[in-house]
Amino acid sequence: MSYDLAARMTVWRHHLHSYPELSCQETGTAAYVSAELEALGIPHWGGIGGHGIVAQLVRGQGRSIGLRADMDALPIAETTGAVYASCHAGVMHACGHDGHTASLLGAAQWLRDDPDWQGTINFIFQPAEEGFGGAEAMLDDGLLTRFPMSQIFGYHNWPGLPLGTVALHAGPVMAAAANFVVTLHGRAGHAAMPHLTADPVQGLAHLIVALNTIPARNIDPLEAGIISTCTLSAGEARNQIPDSAIASGTMRALSETTMTLLQTRLADLARHTAAAHNLTAELKIFSTLAATVNHSEAADLAEAAARAAGLQVRRDLPPSMAAEDFGRFLQDIPGAYAWIGNGPSASLHNPNYDYNDELLPVAARYLTATAKAALAKKASA
Repeated sequence: MSYDLAARMTVWRHHLHSYPELSCQETGTAAYVSAELEALGIPHWGGIGGHGIVAQLVRGQGRSIGLRADMDALPIAETTGAVYASCHAGVMHACGHDGHTASLLGAAQWLRDDPDWQGTINFIFQPAEEGFGGAEAMLDDGLLTRFPMSQIFGYHNWPGLPLGTVALHAGPVMAAAANFVVTLHGRAGHAAMPHLTADPVQGLAHLIVALNTIPARNIDPLEAGIISTCTLSAGEARNQIPDSAIASGTMRALSETTMTLLQTRLADLARHTAAAHNLTAELKIFSTLAATVNHSEAADLAEAAARAAGLQVRRDLPPSMAAEDFGRFLQDIPGAYAWIGNGPSASLHNPNYDYNDELLPVAARYLTATAKAALAKKASA
């Protein structure tokens, strides 16, 4: 890779970092990516599944593959103090999607100038990854009909993993996830006369404790499953038992079977705990993400490509219970998702986090090498 491309990717990332946009609001981000693709002379199409963009390079005959990066930011107030820090109050790229996007643009330029491949490469710039179903929206909008592909690859920067080290899993990489809100409805009244009320606060307290028994007593100890209650809301006066109490949280699992079990038992416990306290329960489950599960053959291909490109590779890391929208693509297309080390840094979703600029050329090299290997493998079969 030339110094000029590395420097150009840094400029791209710093711009994207300075002007972050939340999920489903990536208007300026999409316009910037489109303008840079136009400057690179790479054909591209926008407005796919919202603000999604697909760029495409075609050379001769061969198979078609996809490379994907996400573009959205988070509702977090940045504290990095960087000269390119967010200009949008309360919004920042705290997960590194600015770097993912910049490195995919870099891979597109690299592959544009590299004559040593044949086939079709689709560069997928996905919006709304942070729990808003951007992958599903792009698929629903005809992504695979308009841009057929036989494999797809992507990556996430990984704080704490040595800079540039590529981690690949043969199966589960990141968890399935779903959010929930449970509302217990009762009967309000004076706190000094609880016998005249139906107390949703007491019911909710029992329910929260009961929810912790689902992973502990309903799931095989060798399987992974989590339910975390993260917010509580009830009442406005200290001397009134309210008529409702609300809790919300998240659940995670590494398999769809376990995720289904978590949701079923959550509904059961909400209903029966409410009945035991003379209450009624209302449950909403939403923002469901599929588990990210690599196809072993694609992971092996990506490993071989990374090693051939001179990158360090690890295959021994356990999966994470964090969630990633890339899993939805892997339900329809074989592929693999990698972690690439960001080096010592604040954790993801931390207000002091920043994508490491030194990772950009490594990530672009990984994406480029993997794309070429994927095209060459089928062409020789």
